[in-house]
Amino acid sequence: MFSAAADAVPRPRPPQDPPSHKQRDAFFDNAKYLAIVLVAVAHSWEPLKGDSRILEGVYTVVYSFHMPAFIVISGFFSRSFDMRPDRLKRLVTGVAVPYIVFETAYSLFKRYADHDPGMEISLLDPWFLTWFLVALFIWRLTTPIWKLVRWPLPLALGIAMLASVTPDIGDDLDLQRVLQFLPYFVLGLVMKPEHFRMVRRRSMRIAAVPVFAAALAVGWWAVPRMATEWFYHRNAVQEMGAPWWTGPVMVLAMFGSSLLLTACFFAWVPGRRMWFTALGAGTLYGYLLHGFLIKGADFAGWFDHPWLHRPAGELFVSALAALAVTLLCTAPVRRVLRCVMEPDMNWAFRREAAEVAREREQKAAAPREKVSA
Repeated sequence: MFSAAADAVPRPRPPQDPPSHKQRDAFFDNAKYLAIVLVAVAHSWEPLKGDSRILEGVYTVVYSFHMPAFIVISGFFSRSFDMRPDRLKRLVTGVAVPYIVFETAYSLFKRYADHDPGMEISLLDPWFLTWFLVALFIWRLTTPIWKLVRWPLPLALGIAMLASVTPDIGDDLDLQRVLQFLPYFVLGLVMKPEHFRMVRRRSMRIAAVPVFAAALAVGWWAVPRMATEWFYHRNAVQEMGAPWWTGPVMVLAMFGSSLLLTACFFAWVPGRRMWFTALGAGTLYGYLLHGFLIKGADFAGWFDHPWLHRPAGELFVSALAALAVTLLCTAPVRRVLRCVMEPDMNWAFRREAAEVAREREQKAAAPREKVSA
């Protein structure tokens, strides 16, 4: 009798994530795709920009908002993260494991493709673009803290300002970048859907035109006056030979300018479904894979051809980089590499007691259903 009564009482179940079939917001997929195209194109400009003040000016403008935009979106979609076991598992399989795989792959790639036998495999020293996975892992782990404190964004800005004057942080896990880009992630955490709707109004789209025009003019003016290193956020101010007080000032100034350009970028992102909308689901694939193409071309000396350093060549390289990263975001590439980017690692984790209990109930209920049938 007690057993039957217990079966009749519904047991509480852990909260479930939204179903996977839930319709995706086209705006965010569009924004992620366009941001990742800008990342790839900007990387393709690095070997060419030294010969063109115009290209370097455009490069600095793009660098001031393309990663901030991507990080703000990452923060926005991390709002529901907590320490639930299933979310921690996804963090490990979707971020930590790809980092280990790609950091190892990039280190070996540089060692052999660039003939650099001294290149070591070090998971503590991210090379090239793998720093973002380290940063995303740390940022997401700290999400519950940012949801707990009263003034998360001012606190994150304070941490970034202190990091900019603390060279002793060193290069381990690229913590300078992790801390100096932290405010953009925290901003995404505190944003709401209506904030994105605000910047997508027609008035904002119109205002974005003169803002970007002014940014390009300032970028061209700043090329001989400001080191591009400021836009990477990977060094303390002392390592760049500037007075210590410029670190906090530049963190605030660049956060303000990056936020303005990011808002203008979001204002131009279409909100309806486009031919590239579906590619927004594969931007991490494009991000991690395009580096092999860019660095491989650089190691092979392909960027040394003089005609590539002319305007027509720069446009050709830009279009090629955009096409390449687009192809790397497509479904066939994701299917092939899903075992690396989204591996099934249930074998590596302990099973939750609630999950085991539910399976036991289902097995016990199966014979009863057969008998009743």
